[in-house]
Amino acid sequence: MRIVTWNINSLRLRLPLLAELDRQLRPDVICLQETKVPDELFPSEALTELGYAHQVRRGMKSYNGVAILARHPLSPVPDAPDWCERGDCRHAAASIAGEHGPVEIHNFYVPAGGDIPDIEENPKFAHKLAFVDQVTEWFQTHHRKRTVIVGDLNIAPLEHDVWSHKQLLKIVSHTPPETTRLNAWLDTGFVDAMRHFVPPTEKLYTWWSYRNRDWSASNRGRRLDHIWVTPDLKDVLHGMQVIREARNWTSPSDHVPVMLDMGA
Repeated sequence: MRIVTWNINSLRLRLPLLAELDRQLRPDVICLQETKVPDELFPSEALTELGYAHQVRRGMKSYNGVAILARHPLSPVPDAPDWCERGDCRHAAASIAGEHGPVEIHNFYVPAGGDIPDIEENPKFAHKLAFVDQVTEWFQTHHRKRTVIVGDLNIAPLEHDVWSHKQLLKIVSHTPPETTRLNAWLDTGFVDAMRHFVPPTEKLYTWWSYRNRDWSASNRGRRLDHIWVTPDLKDVLHGMQVIREARNWTSPSDHVPVMLDMGA
């Protein structure tokens, strides 16, 4: 089973890039974040023609939005709450048949949190922390097996998940209140599948700012996109790849896709 996660930053705008991703990687499952399209305008037919007839999506106009696209039937997971009671389309979940049983996939788009890492001064940052706290609490009481969490979690938790640990400690996405929370969520019963293949001592990024014109040369990246699996899937992990070249595609997202292969 090949799973790809990607913050596409507008599905309709970057539909041609999704076709390129399919041509190069041929995933079984694609999980998208920031689709930025309400469900009634979701390009279902175009995605079906691409080979992804099975779709679970939650979308809204102009903001947020998540989707799970698959070549094989999906069954929506019904019991996830409306996080922070905002109805802001940041989570989709579905199960898909695997070789050894169903695999449950949770696709998240965690709030970015604004620019100021202070819950009193910045309601967006307060929302981000509350969102992660609530999700963590839910997974603590809803223990899963054969489960994958993917998505733009908007937090780079490890020292080498950012280009400069010291300089980014007070920058939203790498502050201690965020990284501590993300690690607590991971500890509810998951394994960091990306770091299973790339040691924590090595730099690993999935996002490079639009503000940096020569993004590749400066390489001031962050690992904001993640794939986690439950421990019962650890032994069937076959490979992982960050599709770095996608950052140079025409009109790219500032995030690049991440691919995981496993024998599930």
